[in-house]
Amino acid sequence: MKDIEIARSIKKLDIREIGKKIGLNEEDLILYGNDKAKIRNCPCGKNGKLVLVTAISPTPYGEGKTTVSIGLLDALRKIKKNAIGVLREPSMGPVFGMKGGATGGGYSQVVPMEDINLHFTGDFHAITSANNLLCAAIDNHIYFGNELDIQEVTFGRCLDVNDRALREVTAGGRSDVFSITAASEIMALFCLATSLDDLKEKLGNIVIGYNSKKEELYAKDLNVEGAMLTLLKDAFLPNLVQTLEGNPVIIHGGPFANIAHGCNSIVATKYGLGLADYVITEAGFGADLGAEKFFDIKCRKAGLSPDAVVLVATIKALKYHGGVKKDDIYLENIDALKLGLSNLVRHIENMKKYTKNVVVCLNRYDTDLDTEIDIVRECCKSNDVLFSESKAYSLGGEGAIDVAEKVLEVLNNKNDFKVLYEDELSLVEKVNKVAKEIYRAKDVEFSEVALDKLTLFEEKGLGKLPICIAKTQYSFSDDAKAVGAPNDFVIHVRDVRLYNGAGFITVLLGDIMTMPGLSRKPNYEIIDVVDGNIIGLN
Repeated sequence: MKDIEIARSIKKLDIREIGKKIGLNEEDLILYGNDKAKIRNCPCGKNGKLVLVTAISPTPYGEGKTTVSIGLLDALRKIKKNAIGVLREPSMGPVFGMKGGATGGGYSQVVPMEDINLHFTGDFHAITSANNLLCAAIDNHIYFGNELDIQEVTFGRCLDVNDRALREVTAGGRSDVFSITAASEIMALFCLATSLDDLKEKLGNIVIGYNSKKEELYAKDLNVEGAMLTLLKDAFLPNLVQTLEGNPVIIHGGPFANIAHGCNSIVATKYGLGLADYVITEAGFGADLGAEKFFDIKCRKAGLSPDAVVLVATIKALKYHGGVKKDDIYLENIDALKLGLSNLVRHIENMKKYTKNVVVCLNRYDTDLDTEIDIVRECCKSNDVLFSESKAYSLGGEGAIDVAEKVLEVLNNKNDFKVLYEDELSLVEKVNKVAKEIYRAKDVEFSEVALDKLTLFEEKGLGKLPICIAKTQYSFSDDAKAVGAPNDFVIHVRDVRLYNGAGFITVLLGDIMTMPGLSRKPNYEIIDVVDGNIIGLN
């Protein structure tokens, strides 16, 4: 059966029953039908262990981080551990584009999958509306006399659809740009806010542009932050759903990891830590993007200290990184597999810079050969990390019990977590630190525009902010075609942007765009409604 058919074949529990499993009563929930709810009260009394699921560099085949995350949660609860999942909301851009949805797969899914992948509880729409309200307020202020002397606008509109035509537009007689909602500063600060008051302050601190004296102008100068908060008030409450096995999952926030910081909201994570003994969360794309930003941005700002990392890989992906073409991916190729292991090893080495508590999880397919798996197992042994296989896609939680046991084993170790760089390093030094220690670049070249901006940010006292590097997800380098573990390459910093509300500096590498385009054969061509049922959603 297809994923959507499997999801429909499972009888869901009433969401109030899911809430009871983690100590939530009906009065703690705002019901959205019987299968999803927002959490309005969180009687958080626990201090759970935080486990991050990340992966090797992405390939066209998908590595299955979400499938592994859900399977790990189901497995932990199957062996009587009080666990909860805390995940991101999918963006509709990839749903209708090439990547598809983000609710897991097979018998390791969260439901209701159609709702979660589409409008869900309206959080993305609220963020889009708040973002574009600010844009409207900027243009309205200029239209009625421009008392603030706005000479340069740096805040752009957003839309939760892939649309390359919106990368450069003319609006109101000036040039403007759209980002996809998942890359907007509103999404970023929404996920990094700790309360409604903090959210309002962050909204007010957004830099909207500059006056003729090159002084920053803020959203609060337009007195619009209160109205924006009003649009976001309900969206700020985390969403509760369930796995196919009836286990609790909080889903909230959805920034991309290649152009934003790629993890769910701080509020959702802290709710999870207060409601369960074990929290399984996920960071987008490969560990060089999502995990690095999870550690160096989210954990830094939230005071989180993750206890373990699960690094997901597949045989297909490893062979792809070893140079195998699509038509030959299912054929045994030991030489290519060994070559592709360089990508896995580099990610292992990188994760150990943050914590020694690392487990490699092979997301197993029926086409994988035992000889291939043995090679990956030996690689992990030689790199001093635990190895496990997940069959959660076909077996649900039962297929991930070994993963759960390996995670519990490393959780017995001391938590030695540390961030990669200190606040006191200059912005240029921080970029060099990530580029050389995580990507393994030999050098970093800054455009004149980027270097001037970084110098200006330092002069204005913004040098202690963390950096959020936006680059291709397909390679350690800024060249999407350089798969595996490239060496002897240069990172090219094209531009930088101040996300003052979110509290970080975005660094744009190569040709990365904040508004993706659609592929030649987008998913929307197969999505439809037949006899009242959605088809083609995956």
